[in-house]
Amino acid sequence: MKKYLMGLFGLIVAFNANAEGVILSDTSVEEESIEAPVNNSYNQKNERRQISPAIRNILSNDTSDPLFLVGDNQFLSDTSIYSADEKIRLGQYIGYGINPNFAVHANMLYQIDFSGEDQNGFGATEFGGTYRMNHGTGDWHIKSDVLFGLKLWGSSRVRSPEYADSSYYAGMRFGRQYTGITLAGTVKSTWVFDEGRGLSYIDFIPEAYFRFKYDWRAGIGFDFRKSTNTRLLSNQEWLNFKLLRQYGNTQYIGKIDYELEDHELQLGFNIKILF
Repeated sequence: MKKYLMGLFGLIVAFNANAEGVILSDTSVEEESIEAPVNNSYNQKNERRQISPAIRNILSNDTSDPLFLVGDNQFLSDTSIYSADEKIRLGQYIGYGINPNFAVHANMLYQIDFSGEDQNGFGATEFGGTYRMNHGTGDWHIKSDVLFGLKLWGSSRVRSPEYADSSYYAGMRFGRQYTGITLAGTVKSTWVFDEGRGLSYIDFIPEAYFRFKYDWRAGIGFDFRKSTNTRLLSNQEWLNFKLLRQYGNTQYIGKIDYELEDHELQLGFNIKILF
């Protein structure tokens, strides 16, 4: 299965290798109206009609782009709800841009567990930051970020180790933005140190994110997760898909995540607002 997924992502990269309209900074690409002459048999005055613009790309407020970074003195609110494996997870994310290269965030999580075990109702808070090392102004136009954070006040009784207490992570994301598509990849390592468990795992996440006309967006990605202790957290291969509609600085996002080995399905909905 891995080779087919990686092959598909490779085809996307190859298809866009020579694409035009590379965006070098988080600025808008103005819409262009294309004019075409009307057939003279129907219009003796040879008037011209206007074709609707094909796409509108505004990177500065496209908060679901894999390479998005909260701007200087901006706030990002991301309210989420997920349902998976007899669990409901609620989250509230707040991000703030310190300067054009650095943003910090806090992510408050709460889980409701319907499994019948004594694991219902816990809170955890994640604190983290993102530092932009390259804005894509070099010859390759590759943007790159350093990611880091920690998660506190979880529970050693939680069934999912990634939602346990005392979790730390560090990683890097990189990619290239075109007018209609962003290709990105993230490598992140997480360490879990709670009273009941100790393990680490690494995620490699290639993504493709598409911008369509009328402010529709879609994204697809694969999360290849490798665990150091498969008894507590098995190796996983997640297929991630999202579809969203943008209204100004607000995005409404529906998500579907599917684990290929254990056939686990996760459904989610987010509302993102940029201030």
